[in-house]
Amino acid sequence: MKVIYDLQERGTGPVTISGMAERLSVSNSSVSGMLRKLSDLGLVEHQRYGAVNLTEPGTRAALSVLRRHRLLETYLVAELGYSWDEVHDEAEILEHVVSDKFVDRIATHLGDPVVDPHGDPIPTREGHIVQRETLLLSEADKGVGGVIVRVNDTDPDLLRYLDDIGIGIGMRVEVVERQPFAGSMEITVRADEDSPERSQSLGLVAAEALWISPDGEG
Repeated sequence: MKVIYDLQERGTGPVTISGMAERLSVSNSSVSGMLRKLSDLGLVEHQRYGAVNLTEPGTRAALSVLRRHRLLETYLVAELGYSWDEVHDEAEILEHVVSDKFVDRIATHLGDPVVDPHGDPIPTREGHIVQRETLLLSEADKGVGGVIVRVNDTDPDLLRYLDDIGIGIGMRVEVVERQPFAGSMEITVRADEDSPERSQSLGLVAAEALWISPDGEG
């Protein structure tokens, strides 16, 4: 359910069995079997060969798990010194064993953060999420700029690559040129208002993993 919500939230198109199977690293038949069970429980809606959608109870359950996952990621980075490429797999394990009381204590200790280290919104106890206007960098036209506010956290190698080339949350970028077929682009990057601007080439995979606030507010 968390994966369904996460794929819907990122706005990359309808959630499909093949997309879920790729994300979970399992077979299509395994996903189909899980979906049948979740459908019987009233948590998902799925027609044969159609898109997968969460019901209202399914959405509430997914938000509860996402809250655990993203608060744990935030705690691991803020308090235990983990890097942003290490925390996803750790949180995947911990989210299933910690209590609601423990998660609420983490939230209070951290000051009830609204986003995790990757810029993913953290649901409140009531299941509310702060909505922000964002745009995938891969979909930004030439001349469009903004502040990076979110990074896809599912690929640790990609996060390490972004670290290596000095791209992260809070930096301002602008599209200088787009290659017509390869999907790569030339961008400018500025860490903050006092930093010099630099040029950077970016491939399609990296550009598809970065969301910007197009108005530059972050």
